[in-house]
Amino acid sequence: MSDKFTTARLSKGQDRFEILVKPQPALDYKLGKPIPISQVLMIEEVYSDSGKGTRASEEKLEKHFGTTDPVKVAEEIMKSGELQLTTEQRRQLIDEKRRQIISIISRNAIDPRSGAPHPPLRIEQALEQIRISIDPYKSAEEQAKQVIEDLRPVLPIKMEQMRIAVKVFPEHAARAYNAFKSFGTVTREEWQTD
Repeated sequence: MSDKFTTARLSKGQDRFEILVKPQPALDYKLGKPIPISQVLMIEEVYSDSGKGTRASEEKLEKHFGTTDPVKVAEEIMKSGELQLTTEQRRQLIDEKRRQIISIISRNAIDPRSGAPHPPLRIEQALEQIRISIDPYKSAEEQAKQVIEDLRPVLPIKMEQMRIAVKVFPEHAARAYNAFKSFGTVTREEWQTD
């Protein structure tokens, strides 16, 4: 696979559709950034097998996508299909997801012996010990739960949750509300006249 282009593919029934895309713009598009599809496409062509250079027939495009316009088909492939990542992109996504997981664990888990939170470095070293594989597509929160279970034999760890009630003056309410949301889940709000 070249660094200049990669493949996005979508299977519909027995038919497979592929497009050639620029790696970084395609990843940005897939992650939801507002990029025009024209900047993502390497060439405005839809293939049934891009490796062999076999173009998808117009009948199959019309049957599965309701159009033969390669740009509209490409948008559908990018939205619903699978993007082949370059090795570098995959490594970056996994590193970023790993940092997010470490951050979540460091914020929410404690050492039951001391009651203190585990520093991120200790969690990172424990992760290297257990050699866990991280999925670049799953959310960090979802994976953190499984990682904590896998860490237990290596690192004494306990999840700590607290319920707190806070009273905030009206002039600070907007900033405080955002801060509370970043620390956890707001279960109840009560706006009073004072």
